[in-house]
Amino acid sequence: MITPDKSAPHPDLRILDIETILPHETHDSQRSFPLIATLKKAEFLTNPPIVAPMGEDNERFVVLDGANRTFSFRDLGYRHLLVQVAPYDAGYVDLGVWQHVVSNWSEDAFKEALYELEHVHIKPGWDHTAVAQILLHDGSVLGVHGENETPAERNSTLRAVVSVYQRTATLSRTALTDPTVIWSLYPDAVAVVLFPPYSAEDIITAAREKAFLPPGVSRHIIQGRALKLNFPLNILTDLTMSLEVKNAYLRQWIQRKLTNRAVRYYAESTYQFDE
Repeated sequence: MITPDKSAPHPDLRILDIETILPHETHDSQRSFPLIATLKKAEFLTNPPIVAPMGEDNERFVVLDGANRTFSFRDLGYRHLLVQVAPYDAGYVDLGVWQHVVSNWSEDAFKEALYELEHVHIKPGWDHTAVAQILLHDGSVLGVHGENETPAERNSTLRAVVSVYQRTATLSRTALTDPTVIWSLYPDAVAVVLFPPYSAEDIITAAREKAFLPPGVSRHIIQGRALKLNFPLNILTDLTMSLEVKNAYLRQWIQRKLTNRAVRYYAESTYQFDE
């Protein structure tokens, strides 16, 4: 587990061909579709997606954070995308999981939909062999099982479960695991879905084999994350500028920011209330 450190490196910002940027999870339609509408009117890229080299040739990158942003830019026809590169082995990336809070639905309807899933078996009680655990508001627990011999099969099972509430209920992500605290913060919640831990190789494999995780499961903590860039989107969409010229522009743009003391580093953990 990494901890905040004043020696976190200056962010490695690059403009990449969007075809070299691969997702490891499906996008969340509850987030991406409104985002597409917003980006159509936007003039600036505020928070760049975070990517890591996939290792075999360092010419392809897996999205660590920003799957919905990447999907939205691709859907809008962007050829190039500004990202922050954060290699797994650099020592500044910590990989965990989000829990899913399912709200604004009835518990009975939720359970009924789960039991109707094909190739997915729901069993009562805690079970270490389950690919996920579902904690219901009444205190009972359901284990999720399926064809889980390979990463692709496990991820397929998880996608099927998440799709049940993603399209019908409200999906909220949380790092909390104490149900008492979760119920108090989400009074309309009917369940919490708990996911297993993942490794960096699990994430890269999911991207390489297109064996995608459900949206909002992996949780990457990046020390030295670049936020509030406000980089002009018209540079990314310009069809007359090559990728090399765009990156040269980016380097000059960053240098001007540094010269004008427009870049500030915060070492402490923060909460943002303007998302």
